[in-house]
Amino acid sequence: MSLDPSFVGRTYPPTAPYQVGREKIREFAAAVGATDPVHHDPEAARSLGHSDVVAPPTFPVVVTMAASRQIVEDPALGVDYSRVVHGDQRFAYTRPVVAGDELVCVSTIEEVTSRGGHGFLTTRTDVSTVDGEPVVAVWSKIVVRGEA
Repeated sequence: MSLDPSFVGRTYPPTAPYQVGREKIREFAAAVGATDPVHHDPEAARSLGHSDVVAPPTFPVVVTMAASRQIVEDPALGVDYSRVVHGDQRFAYTRPVVAGDELVCVSTIEEVTSRGGHGFLTTRTDVSTVDGEPVVAVWSKIVVRGEA
């Protein structure tokens, strides 16, 4: 099944709030080799004006997973997840993610194309606090490989 291009512009419901934890940030930072004290030490983060440890720049991938599942698991869209490879990811920050944030995600399908027998799906996920403060926009492109 190919991806349905009529889904362009479709926005999915907000995700349940995600509580950003200090230990989750520290674990993620260690996993990606982010050694700056701002990611590990609350005092280092506070000395730079943050309320708590700051998440590394790619941390929102963790937060946006539930929003991505909404899209990938939508049977009408036509994503065969067994054929998916990651194509691209980018972030546009309004402010850093810090421990203590409570974040929600709203995803919109921005583009559905087909090239060389493969489907390309681009989404934008807007991440904001539960109070509506914008934090980061995350774009993701996946490739749904065609049959060989």
